[in-house]
Amino acid sequence: MARLKIDTDYLLSQLAGMLEIPSPTGFTDTIVRSVCAELERIGLTPTLTRRGAVRVVLPGRHNRPARAIVSHLDTLGAQVKLLKPNGRLELVPIGNWSARFAEGARVTIFTEKASVRGTILPLKASGHIFNTEVDTLPVGWDHVELRVDARVRNCQDLQRLGVEVGDTVAIDPQPEYLKNGYIVSRHLDNKAGVALMLAALRALIEHGETPPVDLHFIFTIAEEIGVGASSALTDEVASVVAVDNGTTGPGQNSDEFGVTIAMADQTGPFDYHLTSALVRLCRDEDIQYQKDVFRFYRSDAASAIVAGHDIRNALVTFGVDASHGYERIHMHALRSVAELLTAYGLSPIEFRRDAAEEAPGTKGFPLQPIPKEASFDPSTET
Repeated sequence: MARLKIDTDYLLSQLAGMLEIPSPTGFTDTIVRSVCAELERIGLTPTLTRRGAVRVVLPGRHNRPARAIVSHLDTLGAQVKLLKPNGRLELVPIGNWSARFAEGARVTIFTEKASVRGTILPLKASGHIFNTEVDTLPVGWDHVELRVDARVRNCQDLQRLGVEVGDTVAIDPQPEYLKNGYIVSRHLDNKAGVALMLAALRALIEHGETPPVDLHFIFTIAEEIGVGASSALTDEVASVVAVDNGTTGPGQNSDEFGVTIAMADQTGPFDYHLTSALVRLCRDEDIQYQKDVFRFYRSDAASAIVAGHDIRNALVTFGVDASHGYERIHMHALRSVAELLTAYGLSPIEFRRDAAEEAPGTKGFPLQPIPKEASFDPSTET
């Protein structure tokens, strides 16, 4: 089945809308409700887990072996660690990100009764006071503090304002959408993945063809702290394709254009057969792609395996420059990943045996090819 056309205006509008909704891990109820409303608007009925992971099923001709496509709604953020005697706040990060990127960020503190604005600053922020010491201060969360935009000079003032230890701190995304297709913002990981999944789902619905098996679109709420899809899958699901960011930079093969297919992350190799099928779809449908291996990275697909789900797993990504910082992506990659998802959702099932969690013998079980020894001898080339 050929890839479907993606409405990039719709994709971009969904991304822009989600970036406006603060959703650090542990503070995702609002964005969960927003995504559910959009799924209902396009004619589907989502279901929620107790904590708020979202699932919607596009019915197929068979319900097994179901396929799942997964991305996460939660983002990086911070929490109040301590109310400081100077009226400022000590922070701990939500997720794994550098305090270097936190310095200068505008933020919102969500207290029990209100929201409060502020800025994360290095402990030595002013060159007029500290001279060259502003350039020698170490980098780390112990070396930054949150300046609250209110008349607070001590712990008691903070308490009267309603600020408490444990309050969630959301980091402003500061998005910029360039005419040449680049998008620069915080939290593109993984609101861009959610947006392109919605665009792919909408294309599949408008196309009208029934997939061979049920397609589960799942949006998780705690991927940034390693939980991910560990508890969001039903027994019908036999394969999971996670959608997330690919890390461009030195030593990596990811790219901001096309699809980057992950071959392995820090938990080990992804499923050989599912990954190979995605590569073939890229070749057959003329979708630009490259492969990469991520050493310091795990995704929803990995968390599902670690949790004990017996599934085939894969990871498709859009290249992100400066991941977990002030990130940059390109619309070409978002569109390419969405196109691949449509082709995958309508492609034939390779292994019917996967419909059962266990089956006797090896009938129908796949076999990884072991090629013969290469016959090419470079010494004979003229």
